[in-house]
Amino acid sequence: MSTPALLTAEDVERISIPGKVTELVRGRLVVREPPGTWHGAISAKLTYLLVGFVHHQGLGLVFGQDTGFKIGSDPDTVRAPDVAFVARERVGVIRERGYAELARDLLAEILSPDDRPAEVLAKVADWLRAGTRLVWVIDPDRSEARVYRRDGSLSILREHDSLEGEDVLPGFSCPLRAVLAR
Repeated sequence: MSTPALLTAEDVERISIPGKVTELVRGRLVVREPPGTWHGAISAKLTYLLVGFVHHQGLGLVFGQDTGFKIGSDPDTVRAPDVAFVARERVGVIRERGYAELARDLLAEILSPDDRPAEVLAKVADWLRAGTRLVWVIDPDRSEARVYRRDGSLSILREHDSLEGEDVLPGFSCPLRAVLAR
């Protein structure tokens, strides 16, 4: 029995599976169901808040749900967070086609009810290893967020706390309850 060939980021650009979300993890295609409706609402609110802050100050670009970024090679890894920010000074390397080969400066992942903790932690590790400086993992069921930093530190925020841009987006602050509100 032969092992299936590993895919590349370029291969994934040409794959279309209607109604599914895909990522590439160390050359292996991961296919999932699209996130649920409430997940999308939370992602949209957070994207809206970040875009307003980033655009007003000319800080860079914010990317919406499931935008792929190539964060590893040989074998390739393409991850697609729910929300991502890239600082202005690094935006110039993003081509019009394909996956940008750079780590986001900040990203957010909104947990879905079926997300497995080990898979989420593997994603966080991939992002941090690739150079992402700040990762927010938002858990709507628990009304909390976990903040992972490149230096290895972790904070757990409750609903009454605020997501802070820290040194990535100085001055950005958003109450977690505003993101989770129905």
